[in-house]
Amino acid sequence: MHGLTTLALFAALDVVVRGQDTIGFGPYFSLGPTQSWISEATTTLVLPEVPSPQEERLALWPGMGTSGGDLIQALAVSFEDPAANCGASAGQWCTWASTLQGVQLGGDQVPASPGDELEMHYVYNDSTGEYDQSVAINGEVVSTLSTSSGNAEGWGTAVECQVDACTGTVAAHQYVSTTVILDSADESFGDTLALNEATSSGLTTSDGGKTWKVNTINIQSHTFNI
Repeated sequence: MHGLTTLALFAALDVVVRGQDTIGFGPYFSLGPTQSWISEATTTLVLPEVPSPQEERLALWPGMGTSGGDLIQALAVSFEDPAANCGASAGQWCTWASTLQGVQLGGDQVPASPGDELEMHYVYNDSTGEYDQSVAINGEVVSTLSTSSGNAEGWGTAVECQVDACTGTVAAHQYVSTTVILDSADESFGDTLALNEATSSGLTTSDGGKTWKVNTINIQSHTFNI
């Protein structure tokens, strides 16, 4: 794995799961670190079918590692018992705004279905010095969270298994309409791109390296065997 996102973000996540028996990571799209910092990032995850059977537990997330050691990560999680976690039915995901900050902080957890479009939005609030985070399902905001986390240095997607889900298969899925905005231009930011079992429509900037866009990120199906 390469870059700040794939190394530091996954390492940070290990803090919260270190006591569990099994954890693994699959495909990713990774950017960072930047010579500037990320002031805003938006992407839309088109939810695939949950793994079959649903076991504990499989997560899809776009995340940002920060100078404060935090991991800003809106989550879509398939649980063995989704009803117990967010009131979801079998075959649904649970989704919520979340930040790993020593402990896992989170907004409201709500059900989401395969085919739903989850817009995950992170923006630095100059007046509070916090990142404001929101998750919207098909255009309706359902979960929010604000945290003091330093400055985000990298952005990337993850496919993460824990416990019994680490022998299951994750369906292929897409992130669309992804935009990462830096505080100041960094023309070399695109050179930090790393891909694993993923393709994209191409990373572009039209303003000298401050705003970076990718129309489609395609994450391949992946079978864990851990």
